[in-house]
Amino acid sequence: MSVDAAVLTTRARIAEAVGERTLADVLAATVAEHADAPAFSDRHRGAEDAGHEGDDEGGWRTLSWRQTRELGLDVAAGLLTLGVATGDRVAIMATNRIEHVVADIGVVHAAATPMSIYNTLSVEQVAFIAGQSRPSVAILEDADHLARWQRAIDEAGDALTVVLVDPAARTDDRHLTWDDLVARGRAHRAQHPDAVAARTAELSPDAPATILYTSGTTGNPKGVVLSHRNVMHEAVSTLEDAQLDGPQRSVSYLPLAHIAERTLGIYIPQFLGSHTHAIGDPAELLTALGEVHPTLFFGVPRVWEKIKTGISAKLAAEPDPAGRAMVEQSMAAGLAWVEAQQVGATMTPEIERAHAKADAAILGFLRLVLGLDQVQWAASAAAPMPLEVARFMAGLGLKVYDVYGMTETCGAVTANGPAGFRLGTVGRATPGMEVRIAEDGEVLVRGPVTTSGYHEDPEQTAALIDADGWVHTGDIGTLDDDGFLAIVDRKKELIITSSGKNIAPSNIENLLKESPIIGHAMVVGDARPYVVAVLTLDGEIAPIVAASMGIEVTDLAELARHPQVLALAQAAVDAANARLSRPEQVKAFELLPAEWTAESEELTPTLKLKRRVVNAKYADVLDRLYG
Repeated sequence: MSVDAAVLTTRARIAEAVGERTLADVLAATVAEHADAPAFSDRHRGAEDAGHEGDDEGGWRTLSWRQTRELGLDVAAGLLTLGVATGDRVAIMATNRIEHVVADIGVVHAAATPMSIYNTLSVEQVAFIAGQSRPSVAILEDADHLARWQRAIDEAGDALTVVLVDPAARTDDRHLTWDDLVARGRAHRAQHPDAVAARTAELSPDAPATILYTSGTTGNPKGVVLSHRNVMHEAVSTLEDAQLDGPQRSVSYLPLAHIAERTLGIYIPQFLGSHTHAIGDPAELLTALGEVHPTLFFGVPRVWEKIKTGISAKLAAEPDPAGRAMVEQSMAAGLAWVEAQQVGATMTPEIERAHAKADAAILGFLRLVLGLDQVQWAASAAAPMPLEVARFMAGLGLKVYDVYGMTETCGAVTANGPAGFRLGTVGRATPGMEVRIAEDGEVLVRGPVTTSGYHEDPEQTAALIDADGWVHTGDIGTLDDDGFLAIVDRKKELIITSSGKNIAPSNIENLLKESPIIGHAMVVGDARPYVVAVLTLDGEIAPIVAASMGIEVTDLAELARHPQVLALAQAAVDAANARLSRPEQVKAFELLPAEWTAESEELTPTLKLKRRVVNAKYADVLDRLYG
């Protein structure tokens, strides 16, 4: 299939803007323009001589752009003293913090390849990744990460050098601390001032900017190779589509092993000279939002769902009917205002006036309380945003742009944005990208951001990319007449009941999770006569709702057995079933006594379901539901 002329023209324009630059060139240009402006902040203690300015108000450590690059060059020089060669891999396992970002920058300037590894991977998964990628250095944050790496360290022997950010985690004289690495690098730069620049000059735009190992929802992790050229095109096209220009403020909280967080938390800030606030514990997100008031914010659907359920629970507990009605009317005006801005819709003066009145009355205050009052661009990805959640956010006067992509496409390949959006879709192809639907409904994408393949895995690479360069995403989708893509579900996750009905489980699960008390839901029914569901309680909201009903129990396991809570869960199932066709309806469910979190084995680090794990772990529950 030939490439559309307009797409080719766009690709050529972006390619000219990108040129033959690498991330090292981008950082140097940003430092020249924004040298003393704040670059990265965090609240982590330790590494006190790492070059930061110290604590500012609120306990944040902050590095300027000049300090960020200088410290990165120290790290690069330190890696040279450890024998890191051009093209070597350097693994990083750490939470979101200054040292993680600086390590990434340092590895790039050593003309090596940084690999951020998910903090929650098991000892076996880490050993698999280390065995396949053979890093020469592993930069680890603390004792927990060291324990996850211990088998890999033992198997690698002297071929792997360990650097520990937390000096208290050091258990072996052969381990270096972060301070050791920086000091070595600083001394090496003093003695050999041109060494790092000479090494950085060896970087090619087609060299890997990173290798990201997928979180392993369907087997062993796969190492996605992304070049500097991939990253540069992704950043330029994302900024163009989002209409973002100049320094921004953001909060970095998702794992830096996730391509969306890398793009928004490491790469794009280097293009714009932005100020990124990194938090190591995602549970601190709402607090950080209230302090930072970001101008851009990205959340996976689960984050937006939590915001929705939190506000919904508070509104439900509002004792004043008049107050509740006022908020509901205001949110209806906010929703109408956002919907009127969609492609194909029409804005009227009446809608504008109603929104302005609602915004002044309550919507502006609600966004201020959430810390989202200064957001110019808000987005969601990793899984399709449930339409009701998007509509709820629109009711607050927030346009949350749903975007679509995967690690293998270096992030977004379709996006809603200021130039055009449609709720319930993941937008149109980003500049220079092609999207089409295969005969079986699978979404295929092609363009400059797609990976060259999986690291040392030709068989999986051949299954991913066909002879014409199309990446087979594994997602089922539809394209409307205006080019907006909607994702139905994962191809491998579609349910085909024993009577031959095709069912998308995520649609049912999203309806079940509209209940404030439901944290997660998974429906089952493949090759079965009907659909059943396992549900978990929301660990934050369920106890609040229970307390409002006079239930004094706070333990989730006890709540899951409480008759009144079970009645609420049944009501959630009934409400979902009322909006589903007969084959899709949930015929039986069980409310589980435990919560699924990012630390539990049922979810990936980006809070997506590991269906195979849930099926295996709760096989007895599922058998009982079909019994």
